[in-house]
Amino acid sequence: MSHSEIEAVRELLRSKPRPAGFAERRERLDAIGSAYPHDSDVSLEVTDANGVAAEWSLAPGSDPSRVLLFFHGGGYCSGSIMSHRGMVTAVGRAAGVRTLAVAYRLAPEHPFPAALEDARAAYGFLLDHGIAAPHIALGGDSAGGGLTLALMTSLRDAGKPLPGCAWLVSPWVDLQMTGASLAEKADVDPLISKSYLEELASAYLAGADAANPLVSPLNADLAGLPPLLVQVGSAETLLDDAVRIARRAGAADVRVNLEIWPHMIHAWHLWAAQLEEGRRAIACTGAFIRARS
Repeated sequence: MSHSEIEAVRELLRSKPRPAGFAERRERLDAIGSAYPHDSDVSLEVTDANGVAAEWSLAPGSDPSRVLLFFHGGGYCSGSIMSHRGMVTAVGRAAGVRTLAVAYRLAPEHPFPAALEDARAAYGFLLDHGIAAPHIALGGDSAGGGLTLALMTSLRDAGKPLPGCAWLVSPWVDLQMTGASLAEKADVDPLISKSYLEELASAYLAGADAANPLVSPLNADLAGLPPLLVQVGSAETLLDDAVRIARRAGAADVRVNLEIWPHMIHAWHLWAAQLEEGRRAIACTGAFIRARS
């Protein structure tokens, strides 16, 4: 890896400091995430996934009967289909599958459990349209990773069919914020701080218990879940969330691949167009999904 590549990403982030308001933060994340457009040969189609706004993507040669259902990051308060389109479509191409990116409702306007309700609706939409559960891969970064786990445990508890696998990028799985890396990595993480997470958690929870396994899957019973790929950067405050969820899943006899990528920052896949390690992580994800969905 060229250290100049990750430094260029850090400079992009420094050039667009996070504003105070939620509306402005959403605009910033859309601008940062869409700095590099998706490949022009990927077809996009807006759809309504059981009342939830969503977007299909399909790269040439991909199998439309196999789907990656993706939930974007942004702390449950920002992020969108637009901000993560390049990342999602690149993984769809690498995995040879169609993707469905979900615009779940955001806090503080729509606190817990709105995002989880929308995730359930989108998964049901795929089943209703004849996509076999084993041919569905779930994925999400940051809050989207936590939402992916919450969806799977709720499906399992309801006796619903589970997806073939799940992919978690820099997952936020502990809204109680007990991970040691929140302090240990504070000086090197350009995106995520404990105080910022506390603000997001307050907006999303709106009085709900942060220990609830459906908002903090670190506290959930993970038994019976499908294989997981967990990817996290060494230079991020959520490192411990990823390591601990992989350990808990493994202890529950879930097959887990944990990848810790040196020098990488939160959800570095977003900048794969200029970051070799982002492209490599996407290739690893594509191989994982191809083998399991």
